Amino acid sequence: MNDLTRREFVWRCAMTAGAAAIGAVARAAEKPSGVGGLHIATFRFDVSPPLGHACCGGWIKPVVGYDDPLEAIGFVLLGVGKPIVVCAVDWTGILNDAHLAWRAALAEAAGTSPARAAVQCVHQHNAPLVCFEADRLVATQKDLPRVLDRDFHARCLDAGRAAVAEAVKRARPVTHVAHGSAVVEQVASNRRVARDATGKVLKMRGSRSVDAELVAMPEGLIDPRLRTVAFYDREKKVAACHYYTTHPMSYYGDGRVSSDFCGLARKRRQADEPGCTHLYFSGCAGNIAAGKYNDGSPAARLRLTERMYRGIVASEATLRPEPVGALSWRTEEWIPSVNPQLGAGALRELIDKQPVAPLARMRPAFKLALLERCERKLPVVLSALHVNDLALLHLPAEPFVELQLVAQAFRGKRPLAVAAYGDCGPWYIPTAVEFPAGGYEVEHAFCAKESDDLLTASIRRLIS
Repeated sequence: MNDLTRREFVWRCAMTAGAAAIGAVARAAEKPSGVGGLHIATFRFDVSPPLGHACCGGWIKPVVGYDDPLEAIGFVLLGVGKPIVVCAVDWTGILNDAHLAWRAALAEAAGTSPARAAVQCVHQHNAPLVCFEADRLVATQKDLPRVLDRDFHARCLDAGRAAVAEAVKRARPVTHVAHGSAVVEQVASNRRVARDATGKVLKMRGSRSVDAELVAMPEGLIDPRLRTVAFYDREKKVAACHYYTTHPMSYYGDGRVSSDFCGLARKRRQADEPGCTHLYFSGCAGNIAAGKYNDGSPAARLRLTERMYRGIVASEATLRPEPVGALSWRTEEWIPSVNPQLGAGALRELIDKQPVAPLARMRPAFKLALLERCERKLPVVLSALHVNDLALLHLPAEPFVELQLVAQAFRGKRPLAVAAYGDCGPWYIPTAVEFPAGGYEVEHAFCAKESDDLLTASIRRLIS
């Protein structure tokens, strides 16, 4: 851990005592309940985009073929109050009103409210990045590619409703829960290790790197552990959720749809255990990727897949089921503080500016979408599922890994699994002390540094 990240981590842990007083954010919680009638219904449906569909919001090559399909996989918990829905989607991101549409569709099919549904993306890049508002803004520019195919998106929601409704009919009892973890070797590395003497970031070590200097640098601050949470019907494992913190891309931009190395590892484990539904969630990976160990070659994808698979298997080997005694669901509503550099007029000028590369004109549309969302006071919803002494935390967008480590410090010895990439409207969420360091993630943060404190306070309330 370099001096800057060490100082930040100590500083963030010191915030713990006063974090509950930061911000005035609406929140809801329920008392833990007995779960004698608890059931689980698992579901999955295909969300592979059609040929020609935009990848990553339209600024990389669109779909030209398929290496493996993209899936949405989830579960519904029934029997304790209104049903609870949790879903992981093999997409780059689902943003703003589109994210609410996903939560509403799955909740409707399960017979519950959107506030009791969490939808998280894995964040592969040869995949859709969906934002209704950005698509509307981009559609005014006839020379720009569309962000998404609205008809395809509607079909995905229909498939989700059908999958959830069918799953609920064959729900199984949940009697036990277990958690485990294992260290994953040679996958994750910090993207922001190349700094000058003042701590400013000089260059980013991204998802792939062929820069010998960057490859030789240490991993930097990461969370090396893959965590697993499993639900059981007596001795039978019914669902296993796996959590690891890294950008999940080995290579992309070739138009070949793939769930990439994290999804491929999940699928391999699924083939091992067809009777158990396996889900994968990406943690707070805003500043974490595989760049130290990945040169972007097909061979590297295979190596990374193998390492992730071994991590999943090793984590599951530590599972020790215990009877489910109590369960609760908590939510927090968070409205980001918007980066003051995002002015609506200037963003519209950038969208209209020709001739400029598509990315430079399309990214402002996503920024303007968040700005308009915040003006409408439409909050981002965070949630946490508590089972016994275990917490499953669902966060938005791309927070830095420091936020995850601080959340773990809040929990002490009580286990925590973190899924980020929920509502991805805010994009990167750097920690406040990283803003002066600059770098790619700070340059493209839609939130102001004040959002960090508000989000930290919400997290503490959710998992305390």
